[in-house]
Parts: sequence; structure tokens; C-alpha cells
Amino acid sequence: MCGITGFLSKNKDQSYPDLIRSVQLMSDALRHRGPDDSGSWADENSGVSLGFRRLSIIDLSPTGHQPMISSEGRFVIVFNGEIYNFLELRSLLSQMGATFVGTSDTEVILASIRQWGVLEGVRKFNGMFAFAIWDRQDKCLWLARDRIGIKPLYYGWMGGVFLFGSELKALVENPNFKAVINRNALISFLRFGYVPAPLSIYENVYKLESGTVLRISDQESQKSQEKMCYWSAREAAAAALDSPFQGDECEAVAELDSLIRRSVRERMIADVPLGAFLSGGVDSSTIVALMQQQASQPVRTFTIGFGVKNFNEAVYAKAVASHLHTDHTELYVDEAKALEVIPRLPTIYDEPFADSSQIPTFLVAELARKSVTVSLSGDGGDELFGGYERYFWARKIRDSFGWMPKTKVKVARALQDLNNYGWMVNSIARGMPIRFRQPNFSAKLQTISEIIETVPPKMVYRSLAFHHCEYPERFVLGGTEPETVLTDQSQWPRGMGFTELLMYLDVLTYLPDDILAKVDRASMAASLEARVPFLDDHRIVEFAWRLPLSMKIKGNQGKQILRQVLYQYVPKNLIERPKQGFLIPIDRWLRGPLRDWAEELLDEHKLVSEGFLAPVQIRQIWNEYLAGKNSAHNFLWDVLMFQAWLVENRKGV
Repeated sequence: MCGITGFLSKNKDQSYPDLIRSVQLMSDALRHRGPDDSGSWADENSGVSLGFRRLSIIDLSPTGHQPMISSEGRFVIVFNGEIYNFLELRSLLSQMGATFVGTSDTEVILASIRQWGVLEGVRKFNGMFAFAIWDRQDKCLWLARDRIGIKPLYYGWMGGVFLFGSELKALVENPNFKAVINRNALISFLRFGYVPAPLSIYENVYKLESGTVLRISDQESQKSQEKMCYWSAREAAAAALDSPFQGDECEAVAELDSLIRRSVRERMIADVPLGAFLSGGVDSSTIVALMQQQASQPVRTFTIGFGVKNFNEAVYAKAVASHLHTDHTELYVDEAKALEVIPRLPTIYDEPFADSSQIPTFLVAELARKSVTVSLSGDGGDELFGGYERYFWARKIRDSFGWMPKTKVKVARALQDLNNYGWMVNSIARGMPIRFRQPNFSAKLQTISEIIETVPPKMVYRSLAFHHCEYPERFVLGGTEPETVLTDQSQWPRGMGFTELLMYLDVLTYLPDDILAKVDRASMAASLEARVPFLDDHRIVEFAWRLPLSMKIKGNQGKQILRQVLYQYVPKNLIERPKQGFLIPIDRWLRGPLRDWAEELLDEHKLVSEGFLAPVQIRQIWNEYLAGKNSAHNFLWDVLMFQAWLVENRKGV
């Protein structure tokens, strides 16, 4: 795993030393992504410069150094990620006359591009990647991102200069960068807790979409850029609907086991120590079980534990690790240790990001990095196999009230009125019998009321998509909420059922922009490579879409087929329990140890002088929250993450 950056300038008068100096400043901002090596390359005649930071994983020798030039000298590449079928491609290319100096997958990418071109070459890659290639013959720059969006890549035009990089902090270091907050993106951030692609928090800077390549010719404006899709989630999902899996459940389990086993085996290839995150849930336990099945020694596994019972999964992870005989490491983190991470969040996530599980994700990455350089993760299991509760109970709510046009509004309003006393609702919920108890019950009531009131699928998804603010325009001074794939039904596959559509939209939005961004930034901040076997092999994604919903969700339980794979290796009693996830007690923290920190960031004079958020409205919600009159901690955490980011990233804003 690495960090890449660079630029293409219309100013051809810059000297070679100036180009190298500029790109080194940009790549130095990515040192955490690649502490082992660095490199720069420039062509003063074309005004192009490429920078690289390396975390050495495969081919630790100098032959893996980047930027790397193809054997005939035409292409120059900087590459972040892993191509897991590179040995297969290398063998094929060797038969076609290609020669290789080292053993890295980067060299295989260059040979593939030389043999088949960028578009056809990238279609052959199985893995996670973001790369930039300068074509010295055609005088054009190519950017590419993997199919699911595991590896990040930002780009944009600033003052006649095209900039790109793995993280925004690299672009900011270029002297041409103009840091202007995108208020439309800020509105979306307050709705979702992340900035959805292709937007970034800055105007004129974008995230390259998943499954896309971008070609920039040697011209003077963005009119010269051409974006091409080499893998379409919509087309892949439509193809899956046209060719559904025809076997029975036993055959589906065997096929899925084989796919995951192969994916895990390929992701265990590394020239450095390797391990896995283990929460004790279905997803991570499946990955670890199949790792241990194929390993010659105990797999190293890592878990973070918390002293608060309702927020601790370490005991379950330990039980699974014991059964599988892994080399298990667990670290119990007290509240003070978790709180220490919060001041670092604006730097780790260099645009506003408010998924509070970012805290334990960073802590477990930091723990793993003490022993290994690569760690496998179970991310993607929920979105592919129906793991989230909202997939099955949202449909039930919608079906129950969809036929009651007059009554449903009254029911929705009654639930919303009740939820105004969120503190009381949560207190009542905690007093319920265990089988009826729900964490954050007040927030779930709010979502239920919105589902009842907004039956159209696109509106239901917006209510379900982990939003923390239903009307974010009220709180941002200027701007309008942008259209996304969530509201543009022309981008949806035809013929999908309601639940399948929710899962599909998660794969397109929530998964890359929240879950994968969280894991990438947290692991890279610790200089750790995180691999995601469920996702960086697109064959698993496409197979999951072919499976009928009945193999994924039964009653009130999801991931049925994945459970059947896992139960071949781990007893059912070690896994069966309510889904928990990385929960953080934000509600209690904001009223307790974080209150002074929050009060300073939400100071009314500060809000007025900054001019981004509506001071009166924000202060009203904060004061009512402190008085116990609302349960707006999720929304307030979004606001605080933006405010903290703004303090840390004032440069040019």
C-alpha cells in the first residue's frame, strides 16, 4: 500500500528541479501511507511530475521502486494497491514475449498496459488499486480506480494545473491549490456523515468514481479530460438479474466457500508479516477461518476491547480465536485512550468524516501494526449478503403502512413527537426485557417514522442511509444539496426488489464513501495495509448479486449463506448473537468528557466568524441536547467533525 500524487501543468517553463521540488512536497504529505521509500519523476518538456511514497509489501528490493518506467520507456506509473492475479498475468504476458526485471505487481501493470492498452488492461486486474500513468508517446495522463472504490484517488484543476493524489493533504501542498469549501458537499456531509463521491469538501476537487478511468491529454484546460467506465456496477447487477444462480442452497454454499477461499489465499501473498482483524462476528470470523485453513502456522489476529459491556466484542473474538487456534492479540482500551484519538481525526481523515467507529478502527489498526504490515478485514459482508437490520425491518414497516395513506402520516407524526423526548425514550428502552431491547432506540424510532411517511424507494433509502440530519440545508449558509445516485433512478438496475435495491445502493455509496474510506485512512495512518477479500475480488460481488434474497435473509436474520460457510469451521453457538459493530458512546461523551471541547467548537461567535453553519440553529440544538430535550448526538457529532476539521485545515480556507 502506498501514497501517490502528482500534477500536469500547462506552464512548460518550470525547470526540472522546480517540478521535483513541488511534487516532493506533495508526496511528503503522504509519508504515513509509505514510510519505507519515496520517489519522484518529472518531464519539464511536458510539465508533468509524479510522486510516490512506498509501504513495501511485495518485492522489497529496489526493483519495486516507483515511479516505475516500462521496459520500452513509454509509460511511467505511480501505483497504490495490490493486483492479486499478477502472477497469472505475468505468466500470460511472458508467453507473449514480455520480460521482467523484478517480481512486483507494478511491473505487471505496466506490461499489461503496454500489451492491451489502459482500458483493456485494467479490466484484467483483480484487486484494489488507484494509479496514475503518464504516456510519454501520446502526451496524456491516465488515472484509474478499482471497481468497488477501495483505494482513494482525488483530482482537480487549479489555476491551469491538474492535480491528483491519494489524499487531499497532498493536493493542498501544491502552490496552485485554492482551498474553497464546497457548501453543497457540506450539506451532503451533514446528511450522511461523509462527503459522497464524486464530490470532495473542496470546490473543483473530486473523487474518481469506482470502476472508472480518467484520461487527461496534454492540453490547457479540463476540456481535455475524458472519463470512461471500465466496470459498471449497474451493468454487473443487471447481468446478475438476467442470469440468477440456478443451484440449491448447498451448491451455493460450496461455490461461495470456493470463491472466498481463493480470494483469501491470494490476499495472503506478501513478503512481510500478515494478520487479520477479528471482531468475532460473521464476516471477520469467516475470513480468519479460511485464512487458518490455508496457513501453515497460526494466523495472527487482533481485537480491541472496551471496558463498557455494551460496547465490547472482544470476548466473542477471543472465543473464535481460541477455537481456530490463532495467535491472538487483544488490547483493552479505556475511555481516556479512545478520547485521545479524537484530536487526531481531522488529520487522519483529511476531509470531514463522522462515522464514530473511526476511533476503534484506528486503534485496532495501530495495534495490528505493532506485529504485522498487512491485515485482512471482513468488510463488505453486510452489504453483499444482507447483514444490516435495516434491510429486513424497513421492508416490513413499509409494507405494513404502505396501504394506509391517511393513517400512516398520523402514525409517523406521533412517532416523531414521541422522539422529541429522545432521552426518555432511550431510558424506557433500557428498562425493557433483553429480548426487546434495542441500542439507540430513539434514533430507530426516528427512522421508522420517516420510512412510514416516505414510501418511494429513493426516499426510503435516504432515511435509511445512516443520515443524521433530514433537512441539512437548514444548517448550512448557502449551497443546495446535490443530486446523487440515490436520487437519480436512471442509474438503478431495473427489476430489483426493494431490499436488493437498498443493498445495491449501499455498495455504490455507503460502502466506498464511509466503510472503505474509514478503513483506508485508519490503516494508512498506522502505515498498515488493509485487504478486503469480500470486495477486492469482483467475482464475489457479482456472485452475491446472482443469489436469491432468500439465501441471504430469512426472517429477522441476514447473511444466511455466509453463516453456512462459516459454520463449517466455527460452531454456531460462538457466532449467534445480536449484531453489534464498533459502537462508541458518543451520547455520553458529549454530555461528559467532550462537553468543553464541543462547547468551544460550537461557540456562537466562532460559528458567525467562520460563516459556514447557521449559528442560531446549531446553538439551539446543542442547548436543547444538553438539557435532555433531544437526542441529536449523531447530528452534533457531524457538526463537530466539520468544525474540528476546519480548525485543523484552515490553510487557504
